[in-house]
Amino acid sequence: MTDSDAAAAGAGATAAYLRVSTDHQSLDQQRDALVAARIEPDRVFTDKLSGAAGSARPGLAEALGWLRRGDRLVVAALDRLGRSVAEVTATVADLTARGITVVALREGVDTSTATGRAIAAIMASLAELELELGKERRAASRSARVARGLPATRPPRLEAAQQARLVRLYRGGEPIAELCIMFGVSRATAFRYIRAGRVEPA
Repeated sequence: MTDSDAAAAGAGATAAYLRVSTDHQSLDQQRDALVAARIEPDRVFTDKLSGAAGSARPGLAEALGWLRRGDRLVVAALDRLGRSVAEVTATVADLTARGITVVALREGVDTSTATGRAIAAIMASLAELELELGKERRAASRSARVARGLPATRPPRLEAAQQARLVRLYRGGEPIAELCIMFGVSRATAFRYIRAGRVEPA
């Protein structure tokens, strides 16, 4: 990394995200890892929760909404960013695309370096692959439902009026992370409604 790259990497704010799976577990080990790495974050976001992949993580959602281009997100390990490979890779790819550096202490990943960016590119490719596989699974599911005499798709997560409100709030500048919490949907679902441009309730 050149001196100018280093300066750019240090120009923004630093956020730390700490997560454990249950209320009975402690965040102390992850805090100790930050201290050992001599990292003093401007903000610390935490989650103490359990649940399946894809379930809400309000602390991470708040962190993603707070971060801006040029900032840095530090985690003790990459697996803190998700409960599945798909979640982790999608989060890293999203942050990298937004110009936010991801630092994972255990794996030694730092996307402000050439090696870190290469790792992020690989992870982005994996996320894209997972997206394509997801499309294939959904197509197979639709075919199976039609074969059983059911509607091709399941009812939408949000009614038309809720979809319209989500789109209006997004176009009004509301952060996507806060909208996901407000409406109880994933980022992928929220962006699907936004791309569809459903601004008028049925």
